[in-house]
Amino acid sequence: MHKHHSALGLAAAPVKAARGGLEIASERPVQPVTLIRPHAAKRAARFFVEKFPGKTLYAVKANPSPDLVRILWDSGVTHYDVASIAEVRMVRATLPEAVLCFMHPVKAEEAIAEAYFDHGVRTFSLDSMEELEKIVAATEGATDLTLCVRLRVSSDYSKLSLASKFGVSPTEAKDVLIAARQAADALGICFHVGSQAMTPDAYAQAMERVRQAIVEAAVTVDVVDVGGGFPSSYPGMEPPPLELYFETIHRAFENLPVSYSAELWAEPGRALCAEYSSLVVRVEKRRGEELYINDGAYGALFDAAHVGWRFPVSLLREPDSRAKPMAFSFYGPTCDDLDHMAGPFMLPADVQAGDYIEIGMLGAYGCAMRTGFNGFGVAEVVEVEDEPMVSLYTAVEREVASNVVKL
Repeated sequence: MHKHHSALGLAAAPVKAARGGLEIASERPVQPVTLIRPHAAKRAARFFVEKFPGKTLYAVKANPSPDLVRILWDSGVTHYDVASIAEVRMVRATLPEAVLCFMHPVKAEEAIAEAYFDHGVRTFSLDSMEELEKIVAATEGATDLTLCVRLRVSSDYSKLSLASKFGVSPTEAKDVLIAARQAADALGICFHVGSQAMTPDAYAQAMERVRQAIVEAAVTVDVVDVGGGFPSSYPGMEPPPLELYFETIHRAFENLPVSYSAELWAEPGRALCAEYSSLVVRVEKRRGEELYINDGAYGALFDAAHVGWRFPVSLLREPDSRAKPMAFSFYGPTCDDLDHMAGPFMLPADVQAGDYIEIGMLGAYGCAMRTGFNGFGVAEVVEVEDEPMVSLYTAVEREVASNVVKL
């Protein structure tokens, strides 16, 4: 793997003045390049491990890179939310001592059995009597299970809903919780407020649903898992500080009738890995306000195309363009009209074919969604040392450093 100081250093024409004074003679890549920033992932992991008032589980689906998983482990993340047997195998092979929690509510019986007997998984989620019966059968009536019943909660405060597919309804929760309590060594309740929750109130409302479920079922609960949904920052989606989410969750947890004995868990995915990587693409053609680039909807920009996600963008040019910014849309490299990212993506008005653009915050669900459709999808990986284009953590890090200096 190559290393550079910055994205500009990678894409610059033959110059001697990339941001870190790095001399680049002739890089100018033809294919997209994924830039990874291990220091950003370490910083995010330390933030959660040190500040979240409970246990942090990394949601592997957000970015299943073994390199990233090792970085998080080295930064103090010891528990991993795995959602498939392939993720179970990968994390177990990468981190033999990690605690794996199989949190997909609908699993193949064979996957449950392999996870339990071959990989030491003891925590499973469910949202129905059928899934409970399947887990008990696949583990041959094991008596050391932590079973987490997933409640259906609102996604009204989140940019991507997760309220339709999974979660036991309020009318069924009591029976499922009682049955799971009888089968489990430890009983948990979990939920997911949706991806990119834009206010801590999402968790406050969901925790009230947890409180109601505990009271109605009259069961002892050992784990309360608030799931994922912790946001990152994107254009038009600037969330409050994560500390406010943690404070809201902690207050709601303390008000539960089981807070004295239960553990508090969370499953951040996006918030731990979004800043880990970005993408450098080349402009192959300009047609008015449309830019044809060499990655797209079937590559790392799936969300930009299919859910209208806006990512931060920057023109990599030395010297900087002085042209006023204007709104562009992107077309990807395939032959498909669906390979279109509406944006708007704000770039200098003089951007042209041959220019390079960095697209930020793609560590979450970017490279994880890449396909090889139409013969595209290959991307070199380069490690860089500069900061992410946007960060929820750099201001916190500067504040801590400032306090240390004052002391």
